[in-house]
Amino acid sequence: MKKNLLLLRHAKSSWNSPDLDDRDRPLNARGRKAATRMGRLLNEESLVPELVLCSIARRTQETADLAFAQVPAGPSISLRGELYHADPLKIGAVVMTVAEPFQSVLLIGHNPGLEEFLAQYTGELHPMPTGTLAWIEFELDTWSRLGNVTRGSLKRIWRPREIDTD
Repeated sequence: MKKNLLLLRHAKSSWNSPDLDDRDRPLNARGRKAATRMGRLLNEESLVPELVLCSIARRTQETADLAFAQVPAGPSISLRGELYHADPLKIGAVVMTVAEPFQSVLLIGHNPGLEEFLAQYTGELHPMPTGTLAWIEFELDTWSRLGNVTRGSLKRIWRPREIDTD
């Protein structure tokens, strides 16, 4: 059975208030535009997930909200504290907790964890600048069977600068 895991690095955040805690930084104008565009892309590619696992950082939550603002019957969004600056092991552990029957899951998080997870689970190295979306397909019966040696197939990667963001 095929499972689709989408990885979305939060969109570009603002550094206008350097006194803000890292967790509380909002998106900047470019980030808001990219998050909205990635949401349209998910819809256009028929990749709207059934479940979103989202870090608790403000910038990841804003990315999720903007991405799915115009998606009818958008996915359920689960905020997960353990995804805040998570390493690949922690990301994998969170994915393994996904209940069935979800076939398609989107994880919104941070680097370097997302890039490292992508490399570990696909064997491919790809930079994931802010707003980047990667699609991995796994041959799994259940998410709980995702292990450290599981390999998926990288189906596609989209970077905001490489697509039309109007």
